[in-house]
Amino acid sequence: MAGNTVAKRLVFHIGGYDPITSPDFARQRFVREIARFQRTWSVKALVEDFRDGPDQRQWSVTTTGPNWRVQTDYHLIRWDDVIDSFRDRATGTRIALGIIAFWDFVFAGALWAYFRANWGYAAFFLYPYVTFGLLILTALSICILAFKISGSVPVAIGVGFLGFIAVMAGAWRRLHIGSLFDDWIFSREYIRWGNSTIEKRLDKLATELVAAARNSDADEILIVGHSLGAALAVDLLDRALKLDNALGRRKIPLTLITIGSSILKIGLHRAATRFRATVERVAVSPGIFWGDYQARIDLMNFYNCQPMSEMGLSVENEPVVRLVEIGRMLEHATYRRFRLDFFRLHCQFVSGNDKRASYDYFMLVCGPVSARSQTLDANGAVAMIGEDGALIKAPLSVVEPLSARRLDRK
Repeated sequence: MAGNTVAKRLVFHIGGYDPITSPDFARQRFVREIARFQRTWSVKALVEDFRDGPDQRQWSVTTTGPNWRVQTDYHLIRWDDVIDSFRDRATGTRIALGIIAFWDFVFAGALWAYFRANWGYAAFFLYPYVTFGLLILTALSICILAFKISGSVPVAIGVGFLGFIAVMAGAWRRLHIGSLFDDWIFSREYIRWGNSTIEKRLDKLATELVAAARNSDADEILIVGHSLGAALAVDLLDRALKLDNALGRRKIPLTLITIGSSILKIGLHRAATRFRATVERVAVSPGIFWGDYQARIDLMNFYNCQPMSEMGLSVENEPVVRLVEIGRMLEHATYRRFRLDFFRLHCQFVSGNDKRASYDYFMLVCGPVSARSQTLDANGAVAMIGEDGALIKAPLSVVEPLSARRLDRK
């Protein structure tokens, strides 16, 4: 285990397109869920030194076991202002742009690619549009019924319009139709011409990341991208590599962990040539180790997929893919309570586990074993942490893939 342990870690976390979870809530969730982590792994954790900024929120985490101590400097990258700007548009504008985004992804071959790669993600793509179509049909039925009763076309149209407003008022937010329309609107914009606010923020963060890689005393720099944030994490690393092509090779190991990733959401769109080139540059970089965690029950990620292969890129540099079973991470009663809440299942990637498992978010970002070592071991940190929370020596249970071994030859 020598060389694979961590005493200080620097983490940059980029979340997904989530208009529900504000930075305040994300911080509260982190504090709440790390308590579960402590119980599960028999360790202690202290979260403190909260710092707020326009681009990120930061805090410090000190985790300890009987024979180890880790100091984590945690950076939550903000882009809630971008998400809010889409949500604040007029409903009619959001509907129109959402429908345009739908046909864009269909005609660009993305929908068919989703079906080929993972039918669950295709269902996730179709959900808001099918639901919206059903609302239209409901309003049309009300209109027809009103005409049959009144015999008046103007009355029927008026009643149908009011019926549409009524069904939309409850369903638009409760069924997440509006936020999902915005998600696809943003994704289309990101593919086609980019988002200026995101571009500037990633450039600024790339400069900070390069400076940290040169000057930090951390043992590991960890970039975590959840959901659509995985695409932004890759984008961030590409910008950092343009500033320093030796990133991760000089002093501090750099690891990219994508969880519940939507990289293929972007990469399977025919027009996403710029993004696919970005992914390939990051994947071939000898100083960056990339691990990708995918969950079968989560419809908002691509399960059992090789991202590079699906995008038609070089398979020599595939990330190390690990498959996650969320049902084995939680107590049965807990899992049954939200097994049909797909958003909550998706958020388990950033939540604490009830049981020790090969994937544990807090062990990756706050544990004493490097994220790379945890990813390379098929059992994660399970065999590395004793029942009392002590760090124990354990060999890797799998041979390192070629994509990981190439790091050591550079």
